[in-house]
Amino acid sequence: MAAEGGERVAIVGAGLAGCLLAVLLGRRGIAVTVYERRPDPRVAGAERGRSINLAVSARGLAALEQVGLRDRSLKQALPMHGRMVHPLSGARNFQPYSADGERAINSISRAELNRSLLDTAECTPGVTLRFSQRVTGVDVEAGALLLEDAAPEPADVVLAGDGAYSAVRRSLRLDEDADFLEHGYKELTVPPKDGGFALDPDALHIWPRGTSMMIALPNLDRSFTCTLFWPKEDFAALDTPEKVTDYFERHYPDVAGLMPDLADDYERNPVGSLVTVRCWPWTRSAEGAVVALLGDAAHAIVPFFGQGANCAFEDCIEIDRCLTETGGDWARALRLYQGRRKANTDAIAEMALDNFVEMRDRVSSPVYRAKQAATHALERRLAGRYVSRYELVSFSTIPYARIPARIRRQNRVLAAAALGSAAALGLGLRALVRRR
Repeated sequence: MAAEGGERVAIVGAGLAGCLLAVLLGRRGIAVTVYERRPDPRVAGAERGRSINLAVSARGLAALEQVGLRDRSLKQALPMHGRMVHPLSGARNFQPYSADGERAINSISRAELNRSLLDTAECTPGVTLRFSQRVTGVDVEAGALLLEDAAPEPADVVLAGDGAYSAVRRSLRLDEDADFLEHGYKELTVPPKDGGFALDPDALHIWPRGTSMMIALPNLDRSFTCTLFWPKEDFAALDTPEKVTDYFERHYPDVAGLMPDLADDYERNPVGSLVTVRCWPWTRSAEGAVVALLGDAAHAIVPFFGQGANCAFEDCIEIDRCLTETGGDWARALRLYQGRRKANTDAIAEMALDNFVEMRDRVSSPVYRAKQAATHALERRLAGRYVSRYELVSFSTIPYARIPARIRRQNRVLAAAALGSAAALGLGLRALVRRR
């Protein structure tokens, strides 16, 4: 594929990543057509029960800064400086995310952020948005985008951000694996109480229950979006309003009374699936076209580290960077992009799965809380030299793939220092005994 100039570039999916990438490419002077299967969500509204509030952190904010949306997004967001844990028995407790208590992740509505990105894409010269256009695949050899109920359309470059169940990915017949959790998710709402927040808005709330959990994130309208993460069979078991109400009064007693529409929300909102997608390669080139996957289409992850959108935004920034480095040669740029991003997305996928266990089980343990306090103490004492995994993921832009190795090095140094201190203490005691 020749360097950028006259190629017909298509982006599949007008979600968060597709819109951000369209803006980045439009600002390079590249004409882009974005195809979206849904009607315009700014007119039709978001899909019921499938929004999952986003936790935008350092990586996402850095990407939004590139297109001038950082400040606007933060105005639409609420900072959360830690977790508020609601055990079934005992008092709730607040666990700050950072050692200094100052850093926060940001709760923002997926629909609101998507709306901002759509508005920006629509205003970017060279970007065309086409809604209610379902892409069913790509004919790479012919250089054609395949559409439902319409003739194929020519495309030299296809960038697929069409989600975890990507039609483009399926049409390429790549080596892929989709690992579904036995858990699903369902959204509920805690409305405002007496005009204010019914819960502390400065926290991500967690109700850990061992094999399951509920979380709640604050919204600007002073409501909370709650998400249940339960084994799928548990959802089906609550098949009457009375069973729903009784279950919540027993298992979530401190919030059940704050949800007046609980039974209705529970019945009407769907159960979504939680999947980790791993595939390779992410690109396919032929005489007709070059195709690349990004975001969930390439590497869907579970939402328990709040990094899905942040990670997808990094894909977009990397594609833009690689185009600059290769002088706009699409085939070379996209090969370079996949080579740089694959290890990072594999790393955050594993960390997200581990964080699910942490959130639903470990956070309520006194041992866990003591360990976290010790970690924060080390971070304060060894500022910049010892950094927790959470801070490296959420409050830095260090590549995800480097984080596990850095944590191992930190722990080895600490272990060696502890052994050295113990040895020095032993020698001191021995010398003291001899002097006596």
